[in-house]
Amino acid sequence: MAATSGAVLNGLSSSFLCGGNRSQTLFSAAGAGAKVGGSVVPKRLLVVAAAAKGKKSWIPGVRGGGNFIDPEWLDGSLPGDYGFDPLGLGKDPAFLKWYREAELIHGRWAMAAVVGIFVGQAWSGIPWFEAGAAPGAVAPFSFGSLLGTQLLLMGWVESKRWVDFFNPESQSVEWATPWSRTSENFANATGEQGYPGGKFFDPLGFAGSINNGVYVPDEEKLERLKLAEIKHARLAMVAMLIFYFEAGQGKTPLGALGL
Repeated sequence: MAATSGAVLNGLSSSFLCGGNRSQTLFSAAGAGAKVGGSVVPKRLLVVAAAAKGKKSWIPGVRGGGNFIDPEWLDGSLPGDYGFDPLGLGKDPAFLKWYREAELIHGRWAMAAVVGIFVGQAWSGIPWFEAGAAPGAVAPFSFGSLLGTQLLLMGWVESKRWVDFFNPESQSVEWATPWSRTSENFANATGEQGYPGGKFFDPLGFAGSINNGVYVPDEEKLERLKLAEIKHARLAMVAMLIFYFEAGQGKTPLGALGL
């Protein structure tokens, strides 16, 4: 398993995919920090703090069961970690980090999709699974122009996110953004993968504040919001799965609710 995962990750972290020789290793050293606005934001080690609080279980009150109930490779350090990994997907730490990134991104898209499905149908009266073929649902854009724009813009954004995962902080430098004068606004202000914060990604200051023009993350708020986000993300992904089953029967979420 270790040899296989090592070979796969070495391929994923090639210079072609990761933007340079600095990214030949998948992850930065545990003690490395993120550079934000000329200062270094140290990465926080949450494993010790989480272990001190005790691990939570996805089946409270059940003891035993080995790794099916209480996987030894999950220590409770990740937000929303309740020890649920019956297939052992997270045994390899490198893959565990990748799966968490995938869960986070898919969950965010699912939350946006659930809201869009409800609002879109309430506004246009067109079922979400027919919106692409209904001119009135995507006006003033044609389906082709909408698809092309999405592929172009999303391709650019997703490619930058992919590169930044393997080479953290590489996408906030001048060559990586067309607006190099403000590149520091896109830097990772929290030092944690997937939670950039900063003026651009947290303009309302939900997880931090701006002091003298510098974004300062609030660790307590950030941890609370990370847990809330992953819970809502998982609920949204389950909701989208239900929506797909409903669509296969020609039903919509609003229709299922009698609205």
